[in-house]
Amino acid sequence: MATQSKVMLVTGASRGIGAAVALLAASRGYAVCVNYHRRSDAAGAVVQAIREQGGEAMAVQADMAREDQILALFEHVQETYGRLDALINNAGVLDLQAKVEQMSVQRIRRILDTNVLGVFLCCREAVRRMAPRHGGRGGAIVNLSSMAARLGSPNEYVDYAASKGAVDTLTVGLAKEVAGDGIRVNAVRPGLIRTDIHADCGEPGRVDRLSASIPLQRGGTPEEVAAAVLWLCSDEASYTTGTFIDVSGGR
Repeated sequence: MATQSKVMLVTGASRGIGAAVALLAASRGYAVCVNYHRRSDAAGAVVQAIREQGGEAMAVQADMAREDQILALFEHVQETYGRLDALINNAGVLDLQAKVEQMSVQRIRRILDTNVLGVFLCCREAVRRMAPRHGGRGGAIVNLSSMAARLGSPNEYVDYAASKGAVDTLTVGLAKEVAGDGIRVNAVRPGLIRTDIHADCGEPGRVDRLSASIPLQRGGTPEEVAAAVLWLCSDEASYTTGTFIDVSGGR
């Protein structure tokens, strides 16, 4: 069913920042594709919450490390909604805290395949649908980077930090490449945000441990990150491309 509403695809949207972005986008009139990898129940709950508020949403499974699944995801969005106006590259993975000397090649490849290759492929597919030379209407791409790209995450997640550094460079280069197509490309760099990802990586209390190092003396919320993402997608940001918003409490 084609829609007249603007359409947003959010990768990794079953929980945390991705879910917050999906919910806020729906409240502002977007039809939302909630992508997930494994958590079908959580993605379904996000879709249900959007529909209960009168919004339009669907959940679609795809592994961001698999080109065939990414292609199928974008085709599903096109077939269902007939358009794509905003892509939020939120999906990303971490591993357990480790020093570089302890990291296996399998770990590093897993991080880079999802956090770098997956973002590249999603950007490619979005441009193929948003650019007027391909029949699109322009659009907005927002990449979820991390303050780790600037801080390096020594002794914890240098592989993750390096992957987000690549995302930053992609953001700048692609923004210049597609500005003439009416596609704006920006990034948000969250700092220490209260999500489940810290528990998944072995330290559920990480935000509390590091709060004293944050000038605002607290961790952030997914909703605070989502607000920055939605601003970058809005007409208020019409002259903003190739840039970054750090949502990090001043860290």
